[in-house]
Amino acid sequence: MSSTLNASDVSAHLKQVDGWALSTDQKAIEKKFSFKNFPDAFAFMTRVAFTCEKINHHPDWSNTYNRVDVRLSTHDADGLTERDFTLAQAMDKVMDGRH
Repeated sequence: MSSTLNASDVSAHLKQVDGWALSTDQKAIEKKFSFKNFPDAFAFMTRVAFTCEKINHHPDWSNTYNRVDVRLSTHDADGLTERDFTLAQAMDKVMDGRH
């Protein structure tokens, strides 16, 4: 099991990811990704899915037309761990076309 990050570590990690915010319960980070259309949003999710499988860490996410809403948390740690920020950075790279 991964160890939960303390508030200071979470704050430091948030400075290293663009557009991610701490959830109101402070147990997750969240971000809304916007795309030109549904196929682009779905393609993003497909590309990210391969990374999720590779690192064995999966998001809570939803897709509505051109938007993908993401919530990252490590469920077995009941909070945020390094794995969440690793996946956030990977998602940002896919979004930026650097996958």
